Amino acid sequence: MEFKDYYKVLGVERTADVKTISRAYKRLARQTHPDVNKASGAEEKFKGINEAYQVLGDPQKRARYDQMHEAYQRGGVNWQDLFGGAGGAGPWQQTPGGFTVTVEEGNLEDLLGGFSDFFRQFFGGDVVTSPRGRGRRTRGGPVGVEDLFRQARGTPSASPAAEATLEVTLEEVFRGAKKPVMLQLDGQARRLDVTIPKGIRSGQKIRLAGALDGGDVYLTVQVQPHPIFARRGDDVHVEVPVSLTEALLGAEIEVPTLEGKVTMTIPPESQNGRTFRLRSLGMQKPDGTRGDQLARIKVMLPTPLTSDERRFFEEMRRRRPQNPRADQGLK
Repeated sequence: MEFKDYYKVLGVERTADVKTISRAYKRLARQTHPDVNKASGAEEKFKGINEAYQVLGDPQKRARYDQMHEAYQRGGVNWQDLFGGAGGAGPWQQTPGGFTVTVEEGNLEDLLGGFSDFFRQFFGGDVVTSPRGRGRRTRGGPVGVEDLFRQARGTPSASPAAEATLEVTLEEVFRGAKKPVMLQLDGQARRLDVTIPKGIRSGQKIRLAGALDGGDVYLTVQVQPHPIFARRGDDVHVEVPVSLTEALLGAEIEVPTLEGKVTMTIPPESQNGRTFRLRSLGMQKPDGTRGDQLARIKVMLPTPLTSDERRFFEEMRRRRPQNPRADQGLK
């Protein structure tokens, strides 16, 4: 992934103060605003200028970016790995994160929606030091860049004050939740209140910074199996029973989702096992979008048959002799 030098984008020095950064942003934004500048590429430049200001104009994001900038300039280590760019199951910090888009003039949400992959990946979350000595993306506060370089050299990080497994339901992961956790330490029970981030996966960690006498607590999330739904990535899968007549003639049926029932149309002559995609009804992703729900129909044959039904199907067999195995080249 290409590293973005936001200081160069705004044409300011790394030592620039907030007022200098703000003045540079306003000047460049006026020059490249699509309502003023109709030149080719002006809109993309405007987006890049806004993105740079979202970072450098926010003290917390700027501090986070300066650490990354230093790692990039030093070289010798993979700055993407250090700051979560490699992806994977990293810890999520208890403190809420995310970013806020600032619009100086008018409603420009349609123009500001195109943040770069660099911004979304590294500023949708921050970095913590995991117990295994690797920097990963999280939802909160930054760590010192020297800690990250010690990790790159293989120096072990400080041990957490406590680690435990946290079992959660799929519904809690879908909606987000708050729940108490009881830890047994030195024969004493300690209660901690934990926020379950939306979309977190089994194996990821929640970091409770300073929760135990100033020490960090890491909770490894374990999502319990669900009797109806199965999660695959950010998508949710469900099997939906339908009758033979619904599959043959088509129908509108109710399908369960994690946020309630929805109506789904089954076209006539739908084969058993056909899968329908219900968009944006899956898990929340780190960028705020959602996965899909995939509903696979399971045709349920009518049993037991009445005598009239048996005669009906015998007549169907007589009128429509069919060997589906032969149709697929199977003898």
